[in-house]
Amino acid sequence: MSVFPEFGPAARSQTLSAGGVTMRVVIEGDGPDLVFIPGGDSTAESYAHQFAHLAGRFRCIAYDPRGAGGTTAPPAPWTMQDFAADCAAVIDAVCDGPAVVSGLSMGGLITQQTAIDFPDKVRLAIPMGTAAYIDGFTRDWMQAEIDLRKAGVTLPDDFLAPHYAVYAFPAKALHDPVLWAQVKASYTERFAGRDPKDLIDQWQACLDFDCRDALRTCEVPMHVISFSEDVQTAPSMCKVVSDLAPNGVFHELAGLGHVSMVRHRPDVVAAKLTEIIESVLGARVPGARVPGA
Repeated sequence: MSVFPEFGPAARSQTLSAGGVTMRVVIEGDGPDLVFIPGGDSTAESYAHQFAHLAGRFRCIAYDPRGAGGTTAPPAPWTMQDFAADCAAVIDAVCDGPAVVSGLSMGGLITQQTAIDFPDKVRLAIPMGTAAYIDGFTRDWMQAEIDLRKAGVTLPDDFLAPHYAVYAFPAKALHDPVLWAQVKASYTERFAGRDPKDLIDQWQACLDFDCRDALRTCEVPMHVISFSEDVQTAPSMCKVVSDLAPNGVFHELAGLGHVSMVRHRPDVVAAKLTEIIESVLGARVPGARVPGA
């Protein structure tokens, strides 16, 4: 089983170079431009399920961020401003003007920073499983993961899926034998081959991130999606973002975990994205299904 779901045959890949970074970009569909930003340790394929649900109504775009997949970048340290500049370069190169931008986890942080730094390029920001800054349990966990790798510790392969899956999916999902078989295989492959330096560099940028002051003056519509069973970024962390943003709106999806948009309930996430985008753009998107219909 591949680490992430695969894109459909209609998806096309291209290479984009900007600011010393060479990025792999994947595009599928027609309609308003919807740029997806992957989270830490993730490639564009983390949105393959969303492409499958949404490419009939949006022009879906995703790319490999610094430290993952087919993208190459100058050596770290990287800042969230660096990641945001990469997103802005993607919008400039492949979008027809300002785009809807959405990202999960680290991708959510990048979504916020892109809206802050490049408000003229973002029609609507939809950060998911996000935070205005990292503190408490999440900070201690991420710092522990970084320190473990700096110490040269390598986790055994049979430990990887049981360790990381609990941060990604709700308990009920993990006890679904069919889903667990998929997650066990994919998470073992994914984290067994992870370059420890890339993880350190991406996660350190997340720990250094704090956009609380900048959010207060960011006028871009900011619809924040949280997941009720999210261990990594609890709904309370997401709500800080929507509360600080002048045009912030908070959404909570019941029964979903941090990575439920992959393999668990991608349909629920896709329906919420469609609902939000239609409400902000002010018209039905061609081909869109009414959520719940």
